[in-house]
Amino acid sequence: MTQATDERTARKEYIRRRQKTVFGIAGAILVIALVISLLFFFHVGGLGNVKSTAVQPNYGHQAPCAIKDTDGKAKYVENRNITLRVLNGTKFSGFAKAVSDALQNREFNTQTPGNYTKKIDRTMIVFGKNGINQAYTVASNFTDAMLVMDDRQDQLVDVVVGATFDNLADVKSVPAAGKPITSIKGCVTADKMTNLSKASEHDAVNPQS
Repeated sequence: MTQATDERTARKEYIRRRQKTVFGIAGAILVIALVISLLFFFHVGGLGNVKSTAVQPNYGHQAPCAIKDTDGKAKYVENRNITLRVLNGTKFSGFAKAVSDALQNREFNTQTPGNYTKKIDRTMIVFGKNGINQAYTVASNFTDAMLVMDDRQDQLVDVVVGATFDNLADVKSVPAAGKPITSIKGCVTADKMTNLSKASEHDAVNPQS
């Protein structure tokens, strides 16, 4: 009888030791997991930091510097002195007309809007060498547009609305005419802009209703 009691006691002691071991290991794992989680949460050593792609100036496209006046300053142009045309580069019908009307309300001289030859993501402000400051002025009314120079000789500025367009910049944030233009970082003088696309490549395919 004494032997059976000793065996039960020994078995219970063995079970208790196993439970302590299992609980100890589980507790250690939980502590380690908590420590690792805290390291990521507080970005210790850079852990958990999400690397975001830096947006390049003009979204990676070469752009001309703004043209300086005789006083050595480049200045924004009066909206009423700029003629522009809005082209729809999205799948949404009537988009160009809506944007054109909004720009007309800001006193730009707008031509009949149209549809672009293809669908694009990023809104483009397209212009020639004689409309650089005008293009900078138009671009200041957008939050996500890039400047694209082609070989046109006139001062017409085309606004090709892309899929990322959401709304025009708030009027209060748009620089007033006569204010100095801050040229795009990494810009070059107009005469160094090479391999320009043909103006016809940025034309409308048909008027938009």
